[in-house]
Amino acid sequence: MNMEDDKEVSSFKELGVCEQLLEACDNLGWKTPSKIQALVLPHAFEGKDLIGLAQTGSGKTGAFAIPILQSLLENPQAFYACVLSPTRELAIQIAEQFEALGSGIGVKCTVLVGGVDQVQQSISLGKRPHIIVATPGRLVDHLSNTKGFSLRTLKYLVLDEADRLLNEDFEKVLDDILSAIPRERKTYLYSATMTKKVQKLQRACLRNPVKIEAASKYSTVDTLKQQYRFVPAKYKDCYLIYILTEMSGSTSMVFTRTCEATRFLALVLRNLGFRAIPISGQMTQAKRLGSLNKFKAGECNILICTDVASRGLDIPSVDMVINYDIPTNSKDYIHRVGRTARAGRSGVAISLVNQYELEWYLQIEKLIGKKLPEFEAQEEEVLLLSERVSEAKRISIMKIKEEGGNKRRRGGDDDEEEIQKFVGSNKNGKFSKKTKRK
Repeated sequence: MNMEDDKEVSSFKELGVCEQLLEACDNLGWKTPSKIQALVLPHAFEGKDLIGLAQTGSGKTGAFAIPILQSLLENPQAFYACVLSPTRELAIQIAEQFEALGSGIGVKCTVLVGGVDQVQQSISLGKRPHIIVATPGRLVDHLSNTKGFSLRTLKYLVLDEADRLLNEDFEKVLDDILSAIPRERKTYLYSATMTKKVQKLQRACLRNPVKIEAASKYSTVDTLKQQYRFVPAKYKDCYLIYILTEMSGSTSMVFTRTCEATRFLALVLRNLGFRAIPISGQMTQAKRLGSLNKFKAGECNILICTDVASRGLDIPSVDMVINYDIPTNSKDYIHRVGRTARAGRSGVAISLVNQYELEWYLQIEKLIGKKLPEFEAQEEEVLLLSERVSEAKRISIMKIKEEGGNKRRRGGDDDEEEIQKFVGSNKNGKFSKKTKRK
């Protein structure tokens, strides 16, 4: 069953939201439902399984949290719902939303993610929370090893960023989870992009689901101004610095292809006086959250990141997204640029394309169905920065060499290899085989 509707958005009350949750929505500043919420809630309240496709930043978390909490109020019990997320940061953010919505009704929520002490999580599970938000691997760890913990009474399963969770990376753990929970349950799948993987949904045991599209399959929001700039590979850094200087008051996310590049670029930018901080999958969970919190709090206004930060993270004040490296998977572009222009605000997305990335960039234009305008910049003006940028890179390389040397003295890697990894390119600007993919 497919549902796509442009009807006028009702109030939460008209949609059937109960008094306690109406108050919670009001406290969160949710005055009227978003489009996905208006379309989803009536079917959710009827007890239907759902596949929700909506642009990132459109209120998907509220669309599944409200019906779960309303049902929990009618039938309070422990381990009532489980939400799966592909990334730790998104899991933490979803749990925060559940806690905010459920604060007035005593909802207990536990987050199960890697990189955090498992014993503390087991203690939290012993307190029998209502909602579990988890990354799949860590949930399976607890189902296997935590005494007395089971999800045999689960009433709701949610797969957020479902297209990622239905990838083969998560196939085995997802099957383990599905075999450990009741078949008689409500199942919700949400994503900004959903491809042929919809055919795999039988694995998630949906029963006659209602498919709701609050946006075309690969659309980006109207308030997002998208541009590209074709640049010589060796001057890509100069163009990045030029854009960040032109937009100096902005809060920006800069996406790179590799974990090593996030750290190197952050060092270069800091050497040039920018307040930049990296986040990548190679960092410990504490450091990742530390970076994210500094960025959210405005201590740093530039976040250099891999695609670990491209999904679901709601950082309301992001003004600009820069694709320093073009994603090899064009659908990742939709998720990256969705970090800006959220909830009706305007935003800018600029992609820097070198000659080796042209094919990937053309795939993006094909996916979104339009040719993007070019970002205007005088090359002579940009290249005036080259001396300063080269010096900043030299200092950054020395710092990495130093740290590599310290590692070697402690029995770590050779410092020359460390530098090559961080710089991430060879002399002619092509990505080395080692660092081509995240």
